[in-house]
Amino acid sequence: MVEYRIDRHSGVATYVQIVQQTKQALRLGLLRPGDKLPTAREVVEATAINPNTVLKAYRELEREGLVEARRGLGTFVRRSLGAAPADSPLRAELEEWARRARAGGLERDDVAALFTAVLDKHFQGDPS
Repeated sequence: MVEYRIDRHSGVATYVQIVQQTKQALRLGLLRPGDKLPTAREVVEATAINPNTVLKAYRELEREGLVEARRGLGTFVRRSLGAAPADSPLRAELEEWARRARAGGLERDDVAALFTAVLDKHFQGDPS
């Protein structure tokens, strides 16, 4: 089951954080079709957020066809995303890279900026 972590200082709406974290779990294979998402009550207890925020996130995921609400049963994953399993060898390489970046004195935002620049170069057609 996914455990949501809410960063109240990120500037990203709470419901968007839930949507993003659910999609990440789907991409990594941590959530698979048929898996049940935590109930709104469970998310509220773990994160101290408003239940309507959780429901808004789940409605967004449902609108995108990723989950389905089953009356009286809960919300279940309908389909997965991507092909980047959590146990991918690339993850180990990225873990090592992040460890070296942190040991080299880079802050989280520095690493995020650097990583985003590299992603942009390789996934948005930047020829340089």
